[in-house]
Amino acid sequence: MSDLTTTTATDARAGAEGAVEGGVEARLEGHRTELTGYCYRMLGSAFEAEDAVQDTLVRAWRNFDKFEGRSSLRSWLYRIATNVCLDMLSAGNKRARPVDLTGPTPLAQAALSPRPENVWLEPMPDGRILPTVQDPAEAAVARESVRLAFVAALQRLPSKQRAVLILREVLAWKAAEVAELLETSVASVNSALQRARATLTEHEGRVPDAAGPLDEEQQELLERYVTAFEGYDMAALTALLHEDAVMTMPPFDLWLQGTSDITGFMTTMGAACAGSRLVPVSANGSPGFAHYKPDPEDGGFVPWAVQVIDVRDGAISGMHCFLDVERWFPLFGLPERLPAVTDAG
Repeated sequence: MSDLTTTTATDARAGAEGAVEGGVEARLEGHRTELTGYCYRMLGSAFEAEDAVQDTLVRAWRNFDKFEGRSSLRSWLYRIATNVCLDMLSAGNKRARPVDLTGPTPLAQAALSPRPENVWLEPMPDGRILPTVQDPAEAAVARESVRLAFVAALQRLPSKQRAVLILREVLAWKAAEVAELLETSVASVNSALQRARATLTEHEGRVPDAAGPLDEEQQELLERYVTAFEGYDMAALTALLHEDAVMTMPPFDLWLQGTSDITGFMTTMGAACAGSRLVPVSANGSPGFAHYKPDPEDGGFVPWAVQVIDVRDGAISGMHCFLDVERWFPLFGLPERLPAVTDAG
């Protein structure tokens, strides 16, 4: 009987400890999405952001017994995440878009020259970085702050200015809270924020329409875009593009500007994409599509790009095509191929 009693008591203790650990893990996991959004804004990389958050949660779990509750759990996690990101940024690498590195290339001089993947700002599915919030205004700010143009602008800032601007402007932390997190003074935080704002203003270009749920006009525009792209109808596509629209294709540094160069590229170097299929995705607070091109050998359609679309003043101003499909399609949870379209289907 005593052995049974001892075993039962041991099992009970183990069960209680497991329940506590499970509760801690659940509390930490509840912050994963917002932390991923924060780290993504800081780092500009989908995969580095997820690595940073995993490191943050592991550190928090290992040191949870030292968390004394003098600040909120959320604040404590952001402190850890900020330190992780600052360590990762110490190498000085700044991710960018093709439009940040070179001028547009005329179609006659177009050449596909790849650069290493760590050069490029990466796309991110909305579901991994935008937590569900009830306040429409708060949701709109969150979507705006993960747009490609905004995240690219953040990469121009020194790392601590970047953290200050995100915490103050995006997450609406008080200056005193940011000062405590960064172990600095309120005056230093305010000064860093002022310098960060000035840098963003200096580099701010023509911004897309405000991020938000698509209205009827925008939805119709995107439907017409799908029809034109899948039909490879360049006249119809031209009618949907701004005259100064841009097309980028990381990992290539080539980018094109203007309807004639974009459609000219699509009918020459990009001619193999005729007859493609587009599947809607949500990326970086913007509309987007998974682009599958025809597979001439086995039939059906194979992954080619994740497109992130900018819309401005009722027309498409940007087509950002991320071509590293072995990385992006699994990240977005997309199928490896699409079946051939039949008359019945």
